[in-house]
This record gives sequence, structure tokens and C-alpha cells, in this order.
Amino acid sequence: MENIIEIGSICGFEGWLRERGRGKGTVEKYARDVRGFARWLAGREASAERAAEWREELVEKGYAAVTVNSMTAALNAYFKWRGWTEARVKPLRIQKSASRDSSKELTREEYQRLVEAAPERLKLVMETICGTGIRVSELRFITVEAVRAGEARVRLKGKIRTILLPGKLCKKLLKYIKSKKIKSGEVFLTGRGKPISRRQIWAEMKKLAAKASVDASKIFPHNLRHLFARCFFRVCRDIVKLADVLGHSSVETTRIYLITTGEEHRRTLDQLCLVS
Repeated sequence: MENIIEIGSICGFEGWLRERGRGKGTVEKYARDVRGFARWLAGREASAERAAEWREELVEKGYAAVTVNSMTAALNAYFKWRGWTEARVKPLRIQKSASRDSSKELTREEYQRLVEAAPERLKLVMETICGTGIRVSELRFITVEAVRAGEARVRLKGKIRTILLPGKLCKKLLKYIKSKKIKSGEVFLTGRGKPISRRQIWAEMKKLAAKASVDASKIFPHNLRHLFARCFFRVCRDIVKLADVLGHSSVETTRIYLITTGEEHRRTLDQLCLVS
């Protein structure tokens, strides 16, 4: 049987991903990437050679290597679901960098300006993410009961971990809960009582750019988690503990959060005093 990707089959693929605990954002992205590959195939059979050709075209179009690899990961997941193991394609090999681009890093000062510029609910959302290191998708576990207990039990991807809530954050959240008359359940809700979405948080944060004098390219929820990771590590210097707090299965994932900026790396090199 030919390995033809029928657009209608992607709905089944999305269900398969959800069964395996993939988040809503991941499911949507994987489906989008597979549809893009299917359009590129234009009815031709899927194969490892064609997937590799598509991968190289993405590189030529200027896609970043990490983006290309995330798209090939989506294809490989789809191929696994269909049982087309022979069609799987290898990701691009990326050498790990000793530093990262500081233009994309949110500083503590910029974060504070964003918080000061934000309306009450968004301010608390940002402080909750940045004060605990949770993912945006884990905000739903910040409930009235969790705030009163001072800790949240996060259940995601088949794993359960306990997130401790800072005392100052709990006081702020309890005051907010009382003012909004929230009796139980999730704290962060829309005006209609629905859970606040990732897209809504992102959009509301972007609106703060001009008022807070922060580059809009730096303003997205996950950057708050990165800031938490860097600050936490500077205090505890324990990458294994940080990995547990962030819910990472691998320390290698946590390491990505701790790569210093180019400026910091240069300062370290200067401090070595190895050039006369």
C-alpha cells in the first residue's frame, strides 16, 4: 500500500497524540506541520527521501534549524502512528552553543516593568508563572484549594509533581480570589468563567510592550519560565533540583534554560586573563 497522506487522516493523528498526553499547542503544531508536508507532496507518496528533501527546502527558505527539527519531529510522529517506520527522517545535527542571543532574553528589570504595566489579572498570571516556573498549560492547577494549601499538584504527561507557591504570591492570590468571589476551582478565568487560554495570555502580554518599554519579541509566556530558571539556579546552583521543579525528564533540557548570553560569556573569557 502506498504511503499517501490523506488530510482526513490527520484528525486521527491528533487523537493519538492527545491519548499520549501531548498538550493542545503541541497537537495543533504537529497537525499543522504534517498538513504542510502533505501539501508539499501534492499527492506523491511519503518516503524518507522526500521528507529529507522537504527538510532541506525548509533550510534553504531560511527556517532556523531548531524549527526544522521540530517540524521533522512532527512528521516522524505521524509516520510512527501510521506504521511507516521506513519513512522516518533524521533531524539536522545542531552543535550546542556556549551562549545565546541576549536580544531574545527577558531581563529581571524588563519583567518588573511588564508587571507594573499589567492589569490585575495579567499581573498575577505573570507573577504566578515567573514565581513558580510552571508552564502556561499548568496554570489550570492553580486553584483556590491549591492557593490555600500553599502548593499545587500538577498532573501532566503522565507525571505528577508538587509546586510550592511563594508566601507573597499566595497572599496576593487570596486577596484576588476574595475580590472576585471565586469559591473553588481555577483562579484564572475569563469574564465568562472559562479558563484563560495561552493565546489570550500571549495577546494581553504583547499589548504591554510599548507601555513597559520592552521589545515585543521578548514578550511571551515561556520567557517568564526561562527567567525563573535562571534566577533559581543562581540561588541554588543545583541543576538536578531545578529539573525537578520545572518538570523536565532530562537535565539536558534544563541545561538549555541556563545557557548564558554572549555578553556574559565574553565577560567570563575576559576574567580568565589568558590574553596579555
